[in-house]
This record gives sequence, structure tokens and C-alpha cells, in this order.
Amino acid sequence: MNFQDLVDIAARLRGPGGCPWDKEQTLESLRPYLVEEFYELIDAFDEGDTEGIKEELGDLLFQIVLQSRLAGEEGRFDINDVVDGIARKMVNRHPHVFGGKELKTSDEVRVRWEEHKKREGKDYVSAIGGVPASLPALLRARKLQMKATKAGFDWEKIGDVFSKLNEEVSELREALNKKNQAEIEDELGDIFFVMVRIANFVGVNPEDALRKTINKFIYRFTYMEKEAEQRGRKLKDMTLAEMDILWNEAKKG
Repeated sequence: MNFQDLVDIAARLRGPGGCPWDKEQTLESLRPYLVEEFYELIDAFDEGDTEGIKEELGDLLFQIVLQSRLAGEEGRFDINDVVDGIARKMVNRHPHVFGGKELKTSDEVRVRWEEHKKREGKDYVSAIGGVPASLPALLRARKLQMKATKAGFDWEKIGDVFSKLNEEVSELREALNKKNQAEIEDELGDIFFVMVRIANFVGVNPEDALRKTINKFIYRFTYMEKEAEQRGRKLKDMTLAEMDILWNEAKKG
């Protein structure tokens, strides 16, 4: 099968004699599935699962095809408009490939890309404009900070960022001593934001870093559970010192 077959499948699912569930869907009702498929794709990438990546890319592609079908039924646009729009955008934003413009470095390409975005009407009033509010918080913080850095608003060296981190930690301690929940939340947010800045300084995507740490925690915790069960124990009945032994065993695995 090919891409047109997929388009035809979406049309049949929505048409007479199609699937009752698919026929009930709207652009709004499909939003959660679009997000879900995206994160399942990210999981497959993290696991290095080639077959999983292929499958999840397909699931994400079908969401795009299906939503385009719904939009077409409303007379707004169809999948051909989507494909045409992105194809034209890619050609226009790569004159060094499809035109006579010569760009030798990725920095030159980025500058040209931003110029094209401005000509397309995507010139935001603020230097940090254009960052989607629906992004996960760590990614949104990263994007905002990168834009602020580009505008010249940033620390000169990473040591300055660590000084700011120490300052925020001290303010959190003060909030904890006062038992002021609103201030505690505010100061924790400040710490997270500074940590994102440290990640940007060293070229690490904070979302990727935290996701990998979460996966590492899941592996080690489930290892502890299995080992405890093999010894006829439950974690909740073990001392912290006993769990630390299992945790260290998991770290070696």
C-alpha cells in the first residue's frame, strides 16, 4: 500500500458504512490521540526500537491524514493542501538547495530560515514570541531561554548560573522555613528554570535528560521489587538500608 491508500482508508472509515467510532470524531476530540501518538514515538526512539519507530511514525501519520480528512469535510483544507503547504515552505526556506542562494554553514542557514519566517508573517513582537504554550514545561523553558539568549539576555559564563542556582536554593529554604506553600512552589519553579539554563549552557536537552533519568529510576525500582520478591520480602517491609543495598545492585546492572 502507499500514501494514497492511507488517504482512501481514512475516507472510507468516515464514509457510509464506515467505522462508527471514526465517524463520531472531531478535530477537537482527536487532539489527545495526536499527543499520545507523538509521545509513543518518542518512547520508541528512546528504546532504540526500529520497528516501534516505524509503527509509531505510521500512527502519527494516520492522525495527520484523519484530521486532514475531517478538516476537508468542513471545507477548510484537505491532505493535499497540507502536503502542498509544507512542500512549498521547505523549498522557499532552502534557497541554497532549490535556488541560486549560496549558504555554506548551518549558522547562515538558520539566519536565512528566520528571515523567511518573517516574510511569511511569523515576525513576533517579542524576541521570545512564537513558543507554543502547550509544550511540556521543560521544553517550553528551553525554547524561551534560547530565544532570550539569541536576543543577548543571558549570563556570560556557567559559573554565574550556578551562583543564581545557589541563590534560588537559599530562597527555597527560606520559604520552607516559613511554610509558605505559594512561595515554596514559586521558588521550586525558579530552581527548575535555572536548571534548564544550565542544561542549555552545556548543550543538553533538559526534557531528554529528565526522561532518561525517569527510565533509569523505573528500571532500578522494578529491579528492587523483583529482588525483594525473590527473597520473600516486600519493599514496604524493608528498611531504607536494605533497599539501598538493592538499589546499588541495580546501579551495577
